[in-house]
Amino acid sequence: MAAASTQRSHATRSLVALAVIFLALAGLLVGANIWSDGGPGPKLGLDLKGGTQMVLEPKVTGDQSVSPEQLSQARDIIVQRVDAGGISGAEVTTQGDRNIVVSLPEVPSEQTKQALQQSSQMQFRPVLAVGPGVAQPAASPSPTGSGDTPEPSASPSASPSGSATDNSALNDVLTAESPSPTPTASPSETADGSSATPTDPTDLAWITPDVQQQFDELDCSDPTALDGLVDDPEKPLVTCSESGAEKYILGPVVVSGSTITDASAGYQSNQQGQVTSEVEIALSFDSEGAKEYADISTQMVVLPAPQNQMATVLDGKVIVAPYFQSAITDGRASITGSFTLEEARSLADQLKFGALPLSFSLQTSTDISPTLGADQLRYGLIAGLVGLLLVVVYSVFQYRLLGLVTIASLAIAATLTYLVVTILGWSHNYRLDMAGVTGLIVAIGFTADSFIVYFERIRDELRDGRSLQSAVETGWNRAKRTILAADSVNFIAALVLYTLATSNVRGFAFTLGLTTILDLVIVFLFTHPTVALLARRPFFRDGHPWSGLDPRRLGAGTTRYAGRGRFVTAPPAVRETEGSRA
Repeated sequence: MAAASTQRSHATRSLVALAVIFLALAGLLVGANIWSDGGPGPKLGLDLKGGTQMVLEPKVTGDQSVSPEQLSQARDIIVQRVDAGGISGAEVTTQGDRNIVVSLPEVPSEQTKQALQQSSQMQFRPVLAVGPGVAQPAASPSPTGSGDTPEPSASPSASPSGSATDNSALNDVLTAESPSPTPTASPSETADGSSATPTDPTDLAWITPDVQQQFDELDCSDPTALDGLVDDPEKPLVTCSESGAEKYILGPVVVSGSTITDASAGYQSNQQGQVTSEVEIALSFDSEGAKEYADISTQMVVLPAPQNQMATVLDGKVIVAPYFQSAITDGRASITGSFTLEEARSLADQLKFGALPLSFSLQTSTDISPTLGADQLRYGLIAGLVGLLLVVVYSVFQYRLLGLVTIASLAIAATLTYLVVTILGWSHNYRLDMAGVTGLIVAIGFTADSFIVYFERIRDELRDGRSLQSAVETGWNRAKRTILAADSVNFIAALVLYTLATSNVRGFAFTLGLTTILDLVIVFLFTHPTVALLARRPFFRDGHPWSGLDPRRLGAGTTRYAGRGRFVTAPPAVRETEGSRA
């Protein structure tokens, strides 16, 4: 009696746990629709819904050519950026020997477009001269300044600031408050008028008359001012800040972005360890980059302004140009600025996944129609419904009213799958493509297999003369090992396929793995508990012919082979004692 009560209690708790899971998922989906941008149904992939196709053309100058290796590397990096941006179901391919085609199952934002086509090559260059971002053909910058290091300012008009994790070695500085530019002779000319040869990246001899003229004529308020900019790491660079408020003459690259090993975004902590509202991008360098950064910071910290400023340059524009207060020797730095946390994370992902070997321009952006269309999706769903109907017919024919448990289990599995896929579409931008639909259809058979294994085990125990309640528990203990083994194999196969396959096949692998997990949830929390409770009902317990568990129809009491040349006759199924029924 105690054992029967325990079994009933376990079955009840399992059904309650399943109900809690249902309510939690349904509540999350309703909340996503009311308070967020969730939808009532799953998001569809490119092949079912269509989307946007962007053709990216590499930017080249003169007789520069694009190698197949560069194009292949660029494609791989763009794939990583697409995945990091949470864009599911995208396709990235090469077109000819120059272009890259990116197909997205949505209308991309301008930020997404820029993130995909920019090289995101971060460089660190010393500042040689700085001035207002407007054109000033009659004035020249002061490359030497007053010789004094400008003090940090708390002015609300501050431009993006920079910081470092090594005792605040880099402090915020307003380039507008650097020593005022005054007309001077170019330092690249010696007393006899000949050109001086630069000795290091911080040498003012990089400012030749041509560089000076380019700086004077640069107008950062013009959106096309930097079109055709050639960013040669071994030469000086005349460029603008991202805001366009300042323009710079920068020396050659002293630390390359290729030495960045990791980049992460978050809120900056102050010296007391408290998290502030300042968004930062934390950078880590490899051994080569750390040594280069330590050497150049040691050299620049003693220079006058603005030569003690280090410009962080991204795709040819200055993000921030703070000055050094002390050398940075641990190979760790951070960038803070006027960007949001989302923008900082996007930039960190681009830096972490590497720089494109080329910069790209958007050649075309067009809407594309579904490659399969509504008809193919409808045919696929019809095929799934036909398969489901055949499983239902077989279950009723083979197991009579016990087959209703199979039907209910499949219905619950379908509802759980719908909720999970829809929620994943809202939370992780997961999109269901035709390969994923195929995985869901195939899963119907795998799910039905679990029920068949369990039911047949129960019937085998009835044939051996056990009572129904005993047959249910004994059959479950044996069947669950088989179910766990089979589902484990399916899940491992789906995991390997998802890891190694291309994007289209990965959709199939994902839904196959998902439904395998849900199959275990249904079998353990619904199918077995429901059968255990039904086994206590007189209709099933007494072996009604329509119950599907009639010992006489199953052949109980007949002679069977017992091994080693022995045959035994199993006794008829015995009924539970009155005490065990309670």
